[in-house]
Order: sequence, then structure tokens, then C-alpha cells
Amino acid sequence: MKKYTQGIDLPVGFGLALEEYQAMNYFFSLPEKEQQHMVDHAETLQSKQEMLAYVQSIVNSGS
Repeated sequence: MKKYTQGIDLPVGFGLALEEYQAMNYFFSLPEKEQQHMVDHAETLQSKQEMLAYVQSIVNSGS
């Protein structure tokens, strides 16, 4: 995961979900402030299902 982090620490589950949806490049194409907002939200999620649903919503809103 370290090769992707450009100064932002990703929660492991969030990073894995981004990888599962092949959304890592999209995430890092966003402004840093927006990335941080997403990371902050991801840290509040309690389950894998919540994390996957959240990342899926990110992917769907970006397309």
C-alpha cells in the first residue's frame, strides 16, 4: 500500500476496498482535501460491508 500513499495514510480496509474496485488511481487523482474527507469518513465505518458499499458509492459517483 505504501507505493500509493502520497502523504495520506489510508486505513487498511479502505485501501483494500479501493483495490477491490480498482479505484486507487481515481482516489489519488482527487484533490488532497477530498481524499482526506473520504479517509476521515472511512475511519468511522464498522464493517467490511460498510467499507465496500462506501467505496462502491465513490466509484459510482466518479463515473
